[in-house]
Amino acid sequence: MEHDNSYKLLFSHARMVEDLLRGFIQEPWVQAVDFTTLDRVSESHVSDDLHDREDDLIWRVRWRADWLYIYLLLEFQSTVDRYMAVRLQVYVGLLYQALIRAQQLPLSGQLPPVVPVVLYNGQRRWTAPLELGALVAEVPGLEAYRPRLPYALLDVGRYAEHALPSLPNLAAALFRLENSRAPEDVRRVLGALIEVLQLPEHDSLRRAFTTWIKRVLLPARLPDVSIPEVQDLVEVQTMLAERVIEWTQQWKEEGLQQGLQQGLQQGLQQARAEERTLLLRLARIRFGDACAEALAPLLEARDDPEELATIGEWVVVSTTSEDFLARVRAQWSPG
Repeated sequence: MEHDNSYKLLFSHARMVEDLLRGFIQEPWVQAVDFTTLDRVSESHVSDDLHDREDDLIWRVRWRADWLYIYLLLEFQSTVDRYMAVRLQVYVGLLYQALIRAQQLPLSGQLPPVVPVVLYNGQRRWTAPLELGALVAEVPGLEAYRPRLPYALLDVGRYAEHALPSLPNLAAALFRLENSRAPEDVRRVLGALIEVLQLPEHDSLRRAFTTWIKRVLLPARLPDVSIPEVQDLVEVQTMLAERVIEWTQQWKEEGLQQGLQQGLQQGLQQARAEERTLLLRLARIRFGDACAEALAPLLEARDDPEELATIGEWVVVSTTSEDFLARVRAQWSPG
């Protein structure tokens, strides 16, 4: 919750949204946007359903020569959600309903384009489909009813240092801090941030960065260390300089422990994946390709070795593919 709230605070600033789009959305329409018109949508423009969603930010901006607006939904996510595209379709639909009800459409009566953006900061890489169509079954003759509805994904942990835009892009600075592995990495980015945000007009954004570093970044890197109270980025930089030797050692130890845990988890995941592959091969040998294809989606979320062993026993004792699949579905159908 702290992370989501602090990200929302950061991206409540137009400069952060502009840098995010300029630096990370590599699409031609971005070049036609007039970023001086960036305007956060007020509560009067959205429905009660969207009022209750505290992890969303909605902006609008002038596009090309006319007043066609583009609405951006920033969905802050720390775990992989396979059905994110479905959720975003619902949010976009609610937004359209609200705009129609509030008579916020242009004279043409057309609905504005909506660009959903998912900011993901989890440890695992994002694996969910990037458009709704990939989640909808393909049925011959019904292709026209299979919606596409893509969204833009920004997987923060995926960006290597050389792939990030240079400062003064503030979204890139945020991602560098997210991916930092040592106090010296933080100090280096902080020095650049202090220089970029030194003007009085950036006071609010500077405070937002300070809050995120103090409440989210440093506690995550140093969970057992008492973080001194700081009020400004300069104070954060000074604090790191004074305690860099002590914290660097602990940071390395925390990183080593985290690496060992991640390695163990990856090894277990690999073992479960191999077990699922073996079960599919056994089902194909015993009952044929159609049975294996029907079994595959039922195995997707199965990581318990006891469950997988039970399914293996059913491959042996079942007399027909129908009997085998009925046993599996009775116990482990999705949902």
